[in-house]
Amino acid sequence: MNKKYLDLLAEKYDSEEKVINELINLEAILNLPKGTEHFVSDLHGEFQSFQHVLRNGSGRVREKIVELFFSVLSEEKINELTTLVYYPEDKLQLIKHNFGNNEELHDWYAETIKHLVKLISFASSKYTRSKLRRALPKQFVYIIEELLYKTEDELLNKEPYYNIIVERVISLGQADKLIIGLAYCMQRLVVDHLHVVGDIYDRGPQPDKIMDTLIDYHSVDIQWGNHDVLWIGAFSGSKVCLANILRISARYDNLDIIEDVYGINLRPLLNLAEKYYTDNAAFRPKVQTGKKITDQERLQITKMHQAIAMIQFKLEMPIIKRRPFFNMSERLLLENIDYDKNEIKIQGKTYKLENTCFATVNPDNPERLIEEEQEVIDKLLFSVQHSEKLARHIHFLMKKGNLYLKYNGNLLIHGCIPLDEKGNMEEMVIEDTTYGGRDLLDIFEYHLRYAFAHPEETDDLSTDMVWYLWTGEYSSLFGKRAMTTFERYFIKDKETHKETKNPYYYLRENEDICRKILTDFGLDPDHSHIINGHTPVKEIEGENPIKANGKMIVIDGGFSKAYQSTTGIAGYTLLYNSYGMKLVAHKHFNSKENLLENGTDVLSVKRVVDEEVERKMVRETNVGQELLEEVAALKSLLEYRYMK
Repeated sequence: MNKKYLDLLAEKYDSEEKVINELINLEAILNLPKGTEHFVSDLHGEFQSFQHVLRNGSGRVREKIVELFFSVLSEEKINELTTLVYYPEDKLQLIKHNFGNNEELHDWYAETIKHLVKLISFASSKYTRSKLRRALPKQFVYIIEELLYKTEDELLNKEPYYNIIVERVISLGQADKLIIGLAYCMQRLVVDHLHVVGDIYDRGPQPDKIMDTLIDYHSVDIQWGNHDVLWIGAFSGSKVCLANILRISARYDNLDIIEDVYGINLRPLLNLAEKYYTDNAAFRPKVQTGKKITDQERLQITKMHQAIAMIQFKLEMPIIKRRPFFNMSERLLLENIDYDKNEIKIQGKTYKLENTCFATVNPDNPERLIEEEQEVIDKLLFSVQHSEKLARHIHFLMKKGNLYLKYNGNLLIHGCIPLDEKGNMEEMVIEDTTYGGRDLLDIFEYHLRYAFAHPEETDDLSTDMVWYLWTGEYSSLFGKRAMTTFERYFIKDKETHKETKNPYYYLRENEDICRKILTDFGLDPDHSHIINGHTPVKEIEGENPIKANGKMIVIDGGFSKAYQSTTGIAGYTLLYNSYGMKLVAHKHFNSKENLLENGTDVLSVKRVVDEEVERKMVRETNVGQELLEEVAALKSLLEYRYMK
C-alpha cells in the first residue's frame, strides 16, 4: 500500500492501541445485520404523501410497535402510539386536550416515555451504540442512554433513580420535547438508507418541500428522473429545458412554485402573453382538486401557457438542426405547417390544426424568436440561475444523484436501458463514437455534469444533450420514439398523440433480458434485481409490478394524483432489509388530520419479492465493502508502523 497514504492514516491513528481498537470495531460492525433500505419513486411534488411514507417507514414503524406491544397494549393504544410516532407534535396536542387533570396527564407522560424508550431499544438492536447515539435527540442523549442501557440487576437496584429521571423530565416541562425527540428517532431507526428512484419535480404542488426534506435526511441517494433532469438543465443554462419547466408548471397550475418558492419573476412572460394571446381551451390549466382559482387567474395562466409553449417549440428547432445525430428532423413541425390553410403534414399525412396560437410565428422563419420572446427567455434564465433556493436544491440533486446506481447488488434506474426489438442494447453515435447500454448512460451523465459545471455555455453539445435526455429516442430517461406535445395541443386525431415506448418496456417482462442487463452493468444476475420507476403500474388492470421472475421491480404506482385514476393505488414503495425484499402498495393518503383522529394508516398488502436464504450482513453491502477496504488499510498500517 502507498506509504504516503499510510503516513496520512497514521496521523489519525497515532498509536497501536487506536489502530487495534478501530480494527475490532470495524470487523464487529461487518457482522451486524444490514440496515433497512427504503425505495420510493416518482414523487412529482406530492409532499404530503411522501412525508407520510417517510414517517411510517412504509409500515415498518407500526410493525415494530405491534411486534413489541401486541400482548401488552390494546388496539386503541397501539393506534395511539403509532400516530404519536408519526406526527408527535400534532398528536400530543390532541391527547393533552382530552385529559381532565394534570395528574392523569402526568401518568400518561410517564407511561408513554417508558413505551417509547422500550421501542427505541427494540428498533436499534442491530445498530452500534455510537450509531444510535447519532440518531438520538441531542439535548436528551444522556438521559435516554441512562434509560436505555439497564440490566435487570440495575433495574432492581436503581429503580428510584430511573423513576426520578422521568419524574423530573415531566415536572420541568420537558416531556413534550423528549417524546417528540424519541418519535423522530424512531422514524430514523426503521430506515437506514433512502433511495429516491427519480422524478421529484413537476405536476404536484410542493417539490421544494420534498427537496428540503431530502437535504435534511440522514442517508439518501437519488437516481435522476426525466423531470429532475429538466430542472437541472434549466439551471445549467438550457433555455429549452427552462421553457419546458414553465410550460408544465402552467399546465398543472403550479406557476406559484416558480414565482413564490424560487423567486423567479414571471411578469415579463405575463406581459408578452397578454399582448399576443387570448383564451384557448387547449391551454387552460389542470386545476388541482380542492384548489380554487378565479376566472382572471385561469385566463392569465392560459395565455402564459401558450406564450411559453411557442417559445419552447421555436427553441427546439436550432438544436435539432445543429445536432443531426439526434435524428429528430421530423420534429421540425413549425416548418411543416401550411399557415394559410391551417394544416400540418406529419409523416406524409395532412391534419387540420385546432386551437392554434401562432401570432409570433414567422412562416418564412418559424424558429426565430421575436425580440420580446428573446428578452423574456433571457430574463427568465438569468433569474433561474440566480435563485439561491433553486441553486441549493439543484446542487444537492447533483451531489446525491446519478443516472443509475449499483447498490447492494441491485441496479437502480428511473427510466430504461434502450433496447431494440430483439433485446440488444440500442446504440447511439455521438461525435463519431458509438455508445450502448451502460456506456451510453455513462456518456449521458458525463454531459449532464459538464453542462452543470459550465452554466455559461448555453448552446454547447453538453447542454443540448441534457435536453435530449428529456425528449430523445435513445434517452434512458424518456424511453419513447418521440414526444408528441405539439400534436396533443393542436391536432384532434388521437392517433398522432401516441408515443411509442422503447421495446425495453415489454422486454423487461423477460427474465433473460433482465439478466443480460444486470450482467452488462457488472452485477450478478442470480442475486440482483433491477429497480425501476418512470412508468406507472396499472394495478387496477391487473398489471404486476414484480416482473421477470422477480428480477424486475417497478415501483411507480402513482404518488402523483394525476396518475392515480390510471394505477388504482397511490404509489409503491420497496423495503429491503436483512431478511429480504417486500413491496408495499399505498392507498390514497387523505389527510394527516384523518389519520390523527382515526389512527388507521393507508397501507395495503405487502408482497414478498425475495427472501434471503441466510440473513444478509453488513459485510455483503456497499458499506461493508468500504469498511473492508478500511480494515485492509488499518492492517497495513499496523504492519507498516507498529509490527516491524
